[in-house]
Amino acid sequence: MAAAKRTPSARQRWRHWERAHIVSQPDPWLHTCNHAAMLALALRHRDRREAFGQVVRLIVAAPGSLTVRYPGGNTDRVDAGLMTPMAAPADLAALVGGRRD
Repeated sequence: MAAAKRTPSARQRWRHWERAHIVSQPDPWLHTCNHAAMLALALRHRDRREAFGQVVRLIVAAPGSLTVRYPGGNTDRVDAGLMTPMAAPADLAALVGGRRD
């Protein structure tokens, strides 16, 4: 998450938040904080569609983590379905239990 805050490029910032999201899903606090940061980034870039999607995800992040009902590997941007599992990048697969859905 620290890398996302330091990089000057919006594209790179999103990439860092997406990757942080993949590994944060099992932890309710980190998962929720990640969506709050993604919402802030969407608002900063005046992306209404992404902001709305992040509000929805912010609401369901902690309950999803607590009940282990989250789509493994999902980057959780609006273009990714809310409950669509995705293959975790190879370098993150070990961190998420090898889960590459």
